Amino acid sequence: MVGGGMLASLGAVCTRVAPAHRYAIISDDVVAQHWLPAASDAVTGAIRGARVSTTTFPAGESSKTRERWLQLTDWLSSEGAGRDTTVIALGGGVVGDLAGFVAATYMRGIPVIQVPTSLLAMVDASIGGKTGVDTPRGKNLVGAFHQPAAVIIDPATLATLPAAHARAGVAEVIKHGAITSASDFQAAASWGANVHRAAPHNDFDWSSADTVDVIARSVKTKADVVNADPHEKGRRQVLNAGHTVAHALERESDYSLLHGEAVAIGLVVEAELGEAAGITAPGTASALREALGGAGLPAQLPPDANPDRLIDTMRADKKSRAGSLAFALLASIGTPAGNDQKGWSMNLDEGLIRDVLRSSSRHP
Repeated sequence: MVGGGMLASLGAVCTRVAPAHRYAIISDDVVAQHWLPAASDAVTGAIRGARVSTTTFPAGESSKTRERWLQLTDWLSSEGAGRDTTVIALGGGVVGDLAGFVAATYMRGIPVIQVPTSLLAMVDASIGGKTGVDTPRGKNLVGAFHQPAAVIIDPATLATLPAAHARAGVAEVIKHGAITSASDFQAAASWGANVHRAAPHNDFDWSSADTVDVIARSVKTKADVVNADPHEKGRRQVLNAGHTVAHALERESDYSLLHGEAVAIGLVVEAELGEAAGITAPGTASALREALGGAGLPAQLPPDANPDRLIDTMRADKKSRAGSLAFALLASIGTPAGNDQKGWSMNLDEGLIRDVLRSSSRHP
């Protein structure tokens, strides 16, 4: 469900898709300051006698750990939560992944409702049922598929999102356009530029019809792919465009680089890889660089990026097999490379990868 003011319908949605004896709202300590009271009131206001438990954890990727998962499952147990409990994940992608994994594993699985409050979570992390935590070896290496009972997207909550995080979400919107159609790509790029131009004035209308439409179209792109391949056995890999490089960059930066920033760089670098390998149409990387740069996002490797370390880190990527490095590439803007017969991710020669990484870090 996507629409301005949608958060107020949380209780009504709960009664329809995930009625429960107890509702456990999990958020982080930043989002909670702005939206936890409204979420809790929406549940208690619509459900007579509802038992609502709330908890928070420190915001940021560093909280997405097995230790935090243990803490949250112990908290549910201490609250007396049984199988008649619904978890409500209120926050960005870290909250959605972590609270979703708690719901997937507590008592072998209880319902979760995703209420994303970051743009990145709205168009990406909350859709598709991927949950999990990070390990020292990489992102999301421990987790489970656990589809939410509902996803409630209220763009009005983006008004409290820092500008850098809004830009990070735009990267995924542009990525969805790039794997869908040239027209969707252009619409996403134009909208992203508008978000960027409004950022210094903090006056962007997050509930406008245009914004709701862009977000809804981006959600539809991901939902259509997920419905066709819910467990990432084939076509769903197209959603990982840019992500092999992005995840390596995040880890090498110790997660100081926002996910969307890393995806922006990864989209351009992987297009350069595809062009060098003869898979991606010439000019694709330039088109991505222009669109992402227009939205205020980085579009080249940091000058201090170490190609050898990045390659070593990429070997831990979930798409890699037998040490080979795999990438979800574009054939052109609007068309992913690959098919159901040959697969949707492609192994590339390590020497070519190293050469392109070295060149990208020097790109003007």
